[in-house]
Amino acid sequence: MSDRRAELAGRLARVEERITRACVTAGREPKDVTLIVVTKTYPAEDVRLLAGLGVRQVAENRDQEAAHKAASCADLALTWHFVGQLQTNKVRSVARYADFVHSVDRLRLVGALSSAAERAGRRIGCLVQVALDRESGAAGERGGAAPGEVGELADALAAAPGLWPAGVMTVAPLSGPYAGRPEAAFERLAEISTRLRARHPAATMVSAGMSADLEEAVAAGATHVRIGSAVLGVRPGLR
Repeated sequence: MSDRRAELAGRLARVEERITRACVTAGREPKDVTLIVVTKTYPAEDVRLLAGLGVRQVAENRDQEAAHKAASCADLALTWHFVGQLQTNKVRSVARYADFVHSVDRLRLVGALSSAAERAGRRIGCLVQVALDRESGAAGERGGAAPGEVGELADALAAAPGLWPAGVMTVAPLSGPYAGRPEAAFERLAEISTRLRARHPAATMVSAGMSADLEEAVAAGATHVRIGSAVLGVRPGLR
């Protein structure tokens, strides 16, 4: 086993153990929480090593990097998640490889992504990104739609050819009423998800929690956690 493979195996095992412990504490089944490994800034070789360790869900947040990795790893049975802010001029590229887009936050993006998905002959699961620091109507610091806009966006996704509403996503906010309160933020997301499922029963994904707050996300009902540095190590350039 190479040094890098051994490092990834150890880190992956520790993250999986954290998820299991969090599920036990919350009275949930570990199988109900899916680990998505965010491989941004790391090479395609790491994606291959992770696939060899059983990882099937991977995420990127920049199209140029994601498109290259997806092409390089096209022979692997992977599900690709796009989790970054998405500009309309990138949707044609993203639609070629992304199975899920976690950052739908405006109607214009729905239309552009739908056209791109149809052109590529694909059907993409879309999550509405919820900006919990926009509860008061202020502009969110990390992108996303205000909670009150979720229903309209989900309805648009349901009507858009090539797309379907898969659920909701959030990042613990840095400001507003939920700043420094990740579990409360994720509980609020769970409430939004419950209302959404009443309108769109297939929208079951609740994407929340990263390396620092996965336990709080699991406790609040997250179905998918997006973990980067805890699996891959400190990002290049951040050491």
